[in-house]
Amino acid sequence: MVRNLFLMNLFRRALLYWLPASVLVAGCFFAMREGQRASADSAVEKETESKSPADAKEALQQFNELIGEWRGVGMPRRGSRAGAWFETAEWVWDFEAKTPAIKYEVKKSQLLDTARMTWDVKTKKYHLKAKLPDETTREYTGAWDKDGKLVLESAANDEGTTHRITLTPLNEKRTLVLHEQRSGQGLYRRVAEVGYTRSGTSLAVEGAGERECIVTGGKGTIAVSFKGKTYYVCCTGCKQAFDEDPEGTIAAYEQKVADRKAKKGQ
Repeated sequence: MVRNLFLMNLFRRALLYWLPASVLVAGCFFAMREGQRASADSAVEKETESKSPADAKEALQQFNELIGEWRGVGMPRRGSRAGAWFETAEWVWDFEAKTPAIKYEVKKSQLLDTARMTWDVKTKKYHLKAKLPDETTREYTGAWDKDGKLVLESAANDEGTTHRITLTPLNEKRTLVLHEQRSGQGLYRRVAEVGYTRSGTSLAVEGAGERECIVTGGKGTIAVSFKGKTYYVCCTGCKQAFDEDPEGTIAAYEQKVADRKAKKGQ
């Protein structure tokens, strides 16, 4: 009996000693695993963040032909001047935020006032945040389709209405922007389409010695200079980016030209 009590007390002491130690070891192990996982996630996030501006800029370069000023005619009904209006628009690069964007600014429009186009590196989709004439905002998401049209769609609002914008670049002088909406799961119906014609003279034909924007690779229309040399940018946004870091911009452009030549030589 005495011996049994002795063994039971010994077992209890061992258990009291071993249990906290085992819990401590297990806790340290799981903490280490979580730390490693957090470090890995942080590394991936940092890598994604470092690539995001460059990837966004590359994706948005598809809009280089739109950069500049345009004259537009909005038509609620195809082929009819009833209810039509005139407007002007300008597409410019925007480098003020951490991730580059393209701004779409419109005057005298009945459909929207301003919009900002960005690229989501994670979803591989374009995101357009538009400010409407009534001061409200609407957000669209989409991508280029197989026909070369950019199709952007909003989420349904409280009334179940979905809005869609389809941008169709026809050539360097003509672009169409179609606005549509639908209720529930019904078919889209036309709200209005704006046919844009580029303001001013036609730009040079690509490959015929045109000037290239040193920031985005678009068509250079504005001259800038640094250390006695003249370069060209396509819009006021790119001019601002060049003025803020001319040496870095020139170095990046020269590297891009060198890579282009090396690729052609392969």
